[in-house]
Amino acid sequence: MQSDARARFLTAAEVAGLLRVSTMTVYRLIKGGQLAAVRVGKSYRVREDDVDRYLASTYTEAG
Repeated sequence: MQSDARARFLTAAEVAGLLRVSTMTVYRLIKGGQLAAVRVGKSYRVREDDVDRYLASTYTEAG
């Protein structure tokens, strides 16, 4: 696998910063199956693509 093709993994805190929510909310999304994540030891890592996918699935038009 080439380095360009590697997925970027984010911590729960980084995801929380991107979504502007608490880390607890990120953990709830993971536990609820709404946000895919990988368990690494005692913590979770979320692929950047999965964050984008989650945002796209929850996007609604104003109006």
